[in-house]
Order: sequence, then structure tokens, then C-alpha cells
Amino acid sequence: MSSNFIRDIIINDLENRKHDSIITRFPPEPNGYLHIGHAKSICLNFGLAKEFGGKVNLRFDDTNPLKEDVEYVNSIKEDVEWLGFNWDDLYFASDYFDIMYEKAVLLIKKGLAYVCELTQEQIKEYRGTLKTPGIESPFRNRDINENLELFERMKNGEFEDGKMVLRAKIDMNSSNINFRDPIIYRISHSTHHNTKDKWCIYPMYSFAHPLEDAIEGITHSICTLEFEDQRPLYDWFVRECEMENIPRQIEFARLNLTNTVMSKRKLKLLVDENVVDGWDDPRMPTISGFRRRGFTPNSIRNFCKEIGVSKSFSTVDSQMLDYFVREDLQKTAPLCMGVVKPLKLIITNYPKDKTEFLEIENNAKDESMGTRMVSFSNELYIEQDDFMEEPTKKYFRLFPGNEVRLKGAYFVKCTDVIKDEFGNIIEVHCTYDPETKSGSGFTGRKVKSTIHWVDAKNNIPCEFRLYEPLILDDENSDKHFLEQINPNSLQILNGFAEKTQLENAKILDKFQFVRNGFFSVDTKYTTDEKLVFNRVVPLKSSFKL
Repeated sequence: MSSNFIRDIIINDLENRKHDSIITRFPPEPNGYLHIGHAKSICLNFGLAKEFGGKVNLRFDDTNPLKEDVEYVNSIKEDVEWLGFNWDDLYFASDYFDIMYEKAVLLIKKGLAYVCELTQEQIKEYRGTLKTPGIESPFRNRDINENLELFERMKNGEFEDGKMVLRAKIDMNSSNINFRDPIIYRISHSTHHNTKDKWCIYPMYSFAHPLEDAIEGITHSICTLEFEDQRPLYDWFVRECEMENIPRQIEFARLNLTNTVMSKRKLKLLVDENVVDGWDDPRMPTISGFRRRGFTPNSIRNFCKEIGVSKSFSTVDSQMLDYFVREDLQKTAPLCMGVVKPLKLIITNYPKDKTEFLEIENNAKDESMGTRMVSFSNELYIEQDDFMEEPTKKYFRLFPGNEVRLKGAYFVKCTDVIKDEFGNIIEVHCTYDPETKSGSGFTGRKVKSTIHWVDAKNNIPCEFRLYEPLILDDENSDKHFLEQINPNSLQILNGFAEKTQLENAKILDKFQFVRNGFFSVDTKYTTDEKLVFNRVVPLKSSFKL
């Protein structure tokens, strides 16, 4: 791993014998699918543990049964493994509910927690602001025994949701609002995915998380900067709950990408409002979305390595992520000719009953990937964009009277254009020169353009899905983010691709379609009758690393 301030802290702790080895953790809440921001945290925690010969835990912070589900638990496991990481131990926060309850009782006995009957609105009002001190709850000085009795009755299910909470008793005048008697337990009569109906009270994240770290012996609890002002409270809970192990919380700047929503709440809204067709929609910044679109684990790991770790807030150009997957696929994806907007081309002087097979390279940058034999006949498909009846200046592709090379095949010259009754071009007629076959050594004349093609008599029908950013960034807009949806984020086209390269294609196989980009076989819509391809990225970008 490249050097960063967290790595330096760990090196210093090990050199000073503060720890014999390190233990990190990746602690997602199972209330949604992981996104690319989580990938940064995964790479950091697993990478540090691997570099320093330590351990890393996968822990589900499942303290809110109303929002959590086994579906999310399973998806998170799949994402972590797909990225190439293996955890040492798997835990759930709910595994520790008994211990957390005991520690809450300990705080009550020490006079550091009390049962409060203020409403949520009152608690918020009493808390004060950054400029005004808080107001003490009228229940703050309850007798310890009364608090113990009420808390037990809360546990036993004697009170309805919202009737009362357990609050830490710290300092209502603190300049750090997190210290103003935070809630540590609330009532929720709901079934938990792991503990079922054993509990009807659940710990708050700010109370549970430091205890989980301490119980597991986490040495370095790495989180994002929004938790920086909660670090004193984190340390307070560890200390006052008399935990044996004392973890160190370290914060770093979260990942922000242009044209990308990085909030699980907003991502869930996109799913619930059917803006996308699920958490794994290829337009979504979820890890499952990137996987379905065709990104590789290696490209995401390399991206996370490149952006590094710091405490400075910044926004990364989303094209940087595209750069790394493009670099990866250029080395591994075989070439294929596919036409996304087909236009029929008829070679009038090529025998109608003849089919020949032309030898074409599988990867222009790697000769070791060999060649393939591609069928060629008198009827072909070319891209609509590769023909113009009235060419503009510096247009060198096919137009009446012009000659181009068909990739890996022959020179053809346009002789005629066929239109339908509405004036739409439906066919282009050409003649070919048999002396100009690729590889023949022909040097008689040159052409200024080479275009790709697909044999119209021997091909595979394909659906091509082209993507643009789902959200259009507009810093000056006060619109709701759902009003910033890009109407052109998905374009579905139907075309054809060569049969030789694709007849054995499987889900998530990657190909470099000549001049159209890198594509991956879709996991959801591909059928036995039709291959559906997601464009991972175009072939080129103006972005430079």
C-alpha cells in the first residue's frame, strides 16, 4: 500500500510495542447494498491487515431491526469476496446484545445513565445548539434503583415504542453536543433478522459501536470524518463501560465522486421509486451495480489505491474509475465486431452464394491471444454513423463514390443508396476489389478510413445498453436530487455481432467491441435467444491520470 497517515500511525504503534499485531474491521450496517465509497474502506481495512500480518473482521452493525434485512447481509458478503478479500472472523453487533445490556446497567449503577420520558422532539429541543447550552431533562436525577427498575421493564416489553429511552448522563453544557446526554437505548417492538423477538430494546449506534470494537479487540477503528466529533464520546463509552481492550478511532475523508450519489438513503429512494431496476442496476454506484456493468475487482482496487487516504475533503472525477477499468480490460478483453446501429451493406459484385472466413486478431495489444475466423459474405451490417449520403468536411468514411476498407477484409466503394418510401436510407450498395484483401500485401492505393462490419447472414442478435451518469451535477441547483436524473442515462439499441467470438459467451464475459467500447454480458436480461451487453466504458476518454 502507498504511504498514508493511518499507515504511519500503525507503523509507529507497532514499533513502540503498543500492539504486537493489529486487528481492523469493516463494519457495515445491513440496511442497503454497498457502494463505491465502501470499497475504499474495504480496501483500506483489509489492505492494512494484510500488509502488517494482522486480522480483519467483517462485522454487521445490526442495531436497527426496522431497516435491516438478511438480503443486505448476503449482498455485503458477496461484494467483499468479489473484491478479492477474505475476513478472519464474522460477527454481528447483535451477538453482543447481552453484553451491551450489562454495560448499560453498569452505567446506571455508576450514576452515568438514566431513563428519560421526554419525547423525541423535546429531547432535541432540550439538547440546545452550538451557541446555546442544553437543558437538563426533569428525569435526569432519578434514583439509581428506579432507573434500574424502569430499564428492566423496558427490556421486558412493558412500554410501547417511544415511551422512554435510556440516556447517558454526561454534560448538558458541553461544547461537544454529542456529550449532551445522548440516547443509548430505545424501545422497538420489532423482529430482528438475527435475534428474532428476544429483544424489544436496541442500543444506539454511538453506544454499540465502541463496545463492539473493544469486545473484538480492534486496535485501529478506522472510519470516515463525519465521526470525528464523536471520537470523545467513543472513548468515553469505552472507558466508563470499563472495557478491557481500548481501540483507537482514526478518521479519514470519505470518497466523493462527480455525478454520483453516495448516500444509501438516496440510493434506496432510487430503487423504491423505480428510477432504476434494482440495487444492481449498472447505473448505480453500488458494488453490485459495477459488477453487473462489467467492472473488474482489480480496476476498483487500483482506483482505491490511486485516490489514497487523507483527511482533506475532495471530489474525485468519476472518469478516473473508468480509466482503471479501461486499462484492465485493454489487456484481457478479446476483440469483437459488433454493430449497435445497423445499416445493411450489399456488395453487388461479390458472389451471393459465397461465404469465406477471414482471420482476424483477438487482441490488438496482445498477440498471444491469437486470432479467430470471421465469416464474410455479400450482405453485411455496418454502423449508421459510418455512412453519410452528403458528407461533411473531413468525413472520410463511406459515402457515394468513396472507398473505405472493411476491417480485416476488402476495400469497398459505395455505388448506390436505397431508400424507403419515407426517404430513409435502408441499404447501401457497394462494389469490392478482390485484390485488396487484408494481409495480401496490396499497395496499389490507399484509403483514409477503416470501418467494422458484421456478416448479415451469420451473426448473433444483441441488445446493447449504453450508459451515461445517472445524476447530473449542478452545484448551483436547489432541485431535489430526483429532479437531476439524466434522461439519457440509459440508451437501449438492437444490433448484431459476429458469431465466432460470441457463440460461447457467458454471463459477465467481457469483450472489446471495435470502435464501440468495452462490453460485458448482462446478468439480468440475457436469454438463450438474445445476448444483452452493458457498455462498461467507451474505448477512449479525455481523462488522463
